[in-house]
Amino acid sequence: MLNAVELRHILHQNPELGFQEIKTTAMLKKYISNLAEAYEVDIKIHTPLKTGLIIEHSPLENENEYILFRADIDALPIKEETNAIFKSYNGNMHACGHDVHMAILYGLIDYVLKEKIQKNILFLFQPAEEGGGGALKIIESGILDKFNIKRAYALHVTDEYEKGIIATTESILFASAVEIDIEFFGKKSHIAFPQDGINAFNALRTFLDNVDRLNLNPVEPILFGIGKIKSGDVRNVIPSYAKIEGSIRSLSLEYTDKYIKKLEEILKSIKQSMGINYKITIGSRYKEVINNKKLYKDFIEKVSDDFKVIDCGYKMTGEDFGFIAEKYPSLMFWLGTRTNKRVGLHSPLFLPDDNIIEIGIKAFQKILV
Repeated sequence: MLNAVELRHILHQNPELGFQEIKTTAMLKKYISNLAEAYEVDIKIHTPLKTGLIIEHSPLENENEYILFRADIDALPIKEETNAIFKSYNGNMHACGHDVHMAILYGLIDYVLKEKIQKNILFLFQPAEEGGGGALKIIESGILDKFNIKRAYALHVTDEYEKGIIATTESILFASAVEIDIEFFGKKSHIAFPQDGINAFNALRTFLDNVDRLNLNPVEPILFGIGKIKSGDVRNVIPSYAKIEGSIRSLSLEYTDKYIKKLEEILKSIKQSMGINYKITIGSRYKEVINNKKLYKDFIEKVSDDFKVIDCGYKMTGEDFGFIAEKYPSLMFWLGTRTNKRVGLHSPLFLPDDNIIEIGIKAFQKILV
């Protein structure tokens, strides 16, 4: 049988992007099946989507209530820069710690099967958290409706906190996140004759200047971050096209929708004054992750003797576990991994120590007590 650390190394070497986690899914299915066979425990494996899987542990046939634990399984298109002997070889990277999440959930399965834990549990290995909305796709598949899920749990590793620290809060933990692209369409001309063209890049600049002055509600936080701008072909031609790609973060999708309407009002004004056309494209829409207050209180009571726990308030990071938290009473927490200098999530240098896996397994075990 493979232990959790060994599995982590294999998964880390073979990272796959959202909804492309074919090998990842196959490996998880193989090694979890090996556990069940070794411990002589019956499990059911469900594959409602092309990638990802749900492990059903149902020892209590007369009891239909289930606990759900979730780990995300996709990686990022980032080239790894660590010196790990198990570093990725395919150009992608588990730079958000999903390899650790999978290893922790695998370790929890190992514990549950070995100890013959008499609780009905679902272990969800979810695809496409990084922008693909895999949690919503799992829900839309209808597979979870076959079970009476009473509560759901997930964790996320981070080097914002020292190794072993648990950080969570009793309300909003993760912000809502909406991907947004805005395109500007003008008319080319030589830069010597600007009157003959419509400068799409100038329209983009005017838009961003107006966004900086937009103050929808000063007491309710919102972030509009631009990660990519594209415009122009050659140095002496006025660009007829410009595009920004960004993300909006707030503490509710409803508030974000109001903000997007304000952005469109700015765009309409620029269209009227400058003669450009525009197009807004909305990508993934993630609900904010709201922790259930009762589960939060119960969780703190269970882990406080063994872990240092911090009330961290909300973060403006996004997480599609919010779709699960909207459907079921849920609790999510950060698990600190920092031992030296912080590099941050999505960094090509992000590489938690292997021994964080056992710490995460222990935190999940406390929930089952």
